[in-house]
Amino acid sequence: MIASLRGVVLVRDLESVVLDVGGVGHEIHVTTATASRLPAPGGEALLFIVASFAMYGGGETLYGFLSQPEKAMFCAFRDEIPGTGAKKALEFLDKASKSLPDFRRAVMDRDEKLLCGVFGFTKKTATKIVDALKGKLEDLRVPGAPHFAAARGEMPSNGSWGQALNALEALGYKFNDARTALQALAEEHGGKEIPTEQLVRQALKRL
Repeated sequence: MIASLRGVVLVRDLESVVLDVGGVGHEIHVTTATASRLPAPGGEALLFIVASFAMYGGGETLYGFLSQPEKAMFCAFRDEIPGTGAKKALEFLDKASKSLPDFRRAVMDRDEKLLCGVFGFTKKTATKIVDALKGKLEDLRVPGAPHFAAARGEMPSNGSWGQALNALEALGYKFNDARTALQALAEEHGGKEIPTEQLVRQALKRL
């Protein structure tokens, strides 16, 4: 069983990377967050690997992670949440990668508002996650400290916050992505009124 691969990046996009290991190119699926942190083609990378096999005799698919905690979180999503295969687990991990310490804390505290507001999960999915992972993340150690405040309410829908959301959509960002960025700012600033232009600038740094 492949536990990790170290090699030269041949090709990289937002969903996968081809890693040359001893002259053999391995296609490895990664999160967008991981892809953005990998070196450009020609650079060397180390990825921790989870192999997945399709049902009914399908081939092997490799999933790669930059750290052991990310790999463990992916396995928790895939193995503990009902109806979650490897592809969906990777999507969940991509959202959680905004801050694994905050995600872990939110699950342990059943803070569904934080899971929805900061990480972009739907209410239904957030409930599903906290129910499935209850008692499963206590022993999972992730580096860093939480930096998002515990959810204190939803992002204001009017005033400068609503205007900033409309401005981000006008710039071409998806509603959910723009709202997630603004929700994170709302948590940091306690939802107080902030000039629209300042909100847009700060949100763009998160998108």
